Amino acid sequence: MSAEDLAAELLEQVRRQAGPGAEAVVRVEDADLALTRFAGSAIHQNTAESRRTLHLQLTVDGGRTAAASTTRARDAAGLVEATLAAARLRPRDPAWPGPAGPAPLVLPSVADRATAEADPALRARLVGDFVAAAGGLSTAGYVQTSAVRTVLATSAGQHVGGSATAAACDGIARLPGSDGTARQVAAAAGELDCAALGARAAAKARAGTDPSPVDPGRWPVVLEPPAVADVVAGLLTGQFQARAALDGTGGLRPGEQQFDPAVSLTDPAGLGLPFDTEGTPKRPVELVRAGVPVGLTSDRRTAEATGGTSTGHGGPASATWGPVATDAALAPGTGGSVDDLVAGLERGLLVTDVWYTRVLDQKRSVWTGLTRNGVWLVEDGRVVRPVSTLRFTQSYLEALAPGAVTVGSDVQALPRTLTSTAWGTHRVAVPALALASWNITGNAAG
Repeated sequence: MSAEDLAAELLEQVRRQAGPGAEAVVRVEDADLALTRFAGSAIHQNTAESRRTLHLQLTVDGGRTAAASTTRARDAAGLVEATLAAARLRPRDPAWPGPAGPAPLVLPSVADRATAEADPALRARLVGDFVAAAGGLSTAGYVQTSAVRTVLATSAGQHVGGSATAAACDGIARLPGSDGTARQVAAAAGELDCAALGARAAAKARAGTDPSPVDPGRWPVVLEPPAVADVVAGLLTGQFQARAALDGTGGLRPGEQQFDPAVSLTDPAGLGLPFDTEGTPKRPVELVRAGVPVGLTSDRRTAEATGGTSTGHGGPASATWGPVATDAALAPGTGGSVDDLVAGLERGLLVTDVWYTRVLDQKRSVWTGLTRNGVWLVEDGRVVRPVSTLRFTQSYLEALAPGAVTVGSDVQALPRTLTSTAWGTHRVAVPALALASWNITGNAAG
């Protein structure tokens, strides 16, 4: 059965089992994920998964809502029966905004046929490019291609469909005591430059041997794009979405010069599916304009609460975490390359990446975490020696304050997550940043 016919069958089953007053959002998602992994500079696994998932959100009796999904695509009736039973046990939700009605798509689908049909040989060639460019260092990582095709329909008359693709390469090059990584994501496999990634990872590994500690304290830093991506993701999750504003958990000051004028942030929303899981067409959202917060992402529920219009950022977790931006882009500045930003440091640190980051204070966006895969001491604009892994505790809001930021000129696209769902087609595009102050709280082993 086609996805369109199956969506229609789900709605018909809702009418039969729940009655004409039931409200429903049905989604049929066909997802393909193919992954070629390598370790010890050799491919050791190739795997592919194709999956059809039926999603149903059902509301009955004036606001009793439940949601469920199944990969048993031939059991539409069973999915409706189970979801209906759950909905009848739920309390009424007086703030339920109802399902989305008919609305045309604002953005087109972004899907590359060659990526959707990529075979193991194509991914193996990309792996080979990475390994060869590492110049004999031991390498490991993966090349992924994914495609998602979705049809969504609601009982209020919305009916949309779209598709998206993504390709990613993420790899590591290793020497004893030193690792270097590099990663890239694109809508099409043909846009990946795995040779450049392998060379970058190897250069990082070679430059990172025999690291030594530094004193804790506040340091000027240059954050390379992988580290900047974590900063942006933290701000998107905890600050630039309407749930945080409604709950009072965010620390944005809309309309004020809260960030450096060099900082401009948007969600162009044109990379994954052109609609969200509620059926609302996605639209671009300007979040920060020249350092001033000017916008938030929203879904139907938060838009109803604020008297606005949904930006099309409803998702599987938006009721819990909020309607988070999917494809953020931090605008490039005039700071030049990473080398140019380093040249501007009198004494500071060059940080490749961070990980294990956890929020400590949501209001101030204070995060703690570890540096990863390369930190270097910079003196008089030159990298002088590698530094051991460091722990930091830093407010991401305060790190981008006026007068504290120089924005690099070269933007890098990085994957948000590794998954075969629509979320796996999203990415964040960021340049490197030079920041006046970053709070290093200690040295860590490893």
